[in-house]
Amino acid sequence: MSLQANITTALKEAMKAKDQVALESLRAIKSEILLAQTSGADAALTEADEIKLLQKLVKQRKDAAAIFVEQGRNDLAEPELAQAAVIEQFLPAQLSEAEVESVIKSIITEGNFVGMASMGQVMGLANAKLAGSADGKTISTIVKKLLTA
Repeated sequence: MSLQANITTALKEAMKAKDQVALESLRAIKSEILLAQTSGADAALTEADEIKLLQKLVKQRKDAAAIFVEQGRNDLAEPELAQAAVIEQFLPAQLSEAEVESVIKSIITEGNFVGMASMGQVMGLANAKLAGSADGKTISTIVKKLLTA
């Protein structure tokens, strides 16, 4: 089933359950999908595009929550984190840091990459290999750690 069909089904269930957090989250996803479909010449979204879109929405929610917590506004941070959790349900399972690190180690050893000068190449290969299964920030952090070690 496509992401859009899953969202529509979940939206109906959230309406029946009167779950406001889920409703807001699902409506945001549906809105982003419609914007993406109507904004460009490419009307159909690929699965990779859908994953990127969902990751962007989760990142926005988590960044907003971090800012709210930083300012001592936990009352505003909690709904953002709750929405992020609802959106994450539609993402593929995320790899642990140890799993991401092992994949990046294999990329570095296969390509004989050494030093920070090759970070761009490693990041490109890692992002392609780990697309949708790991956060870009996590990948970047691990690549920096392994290339400087």
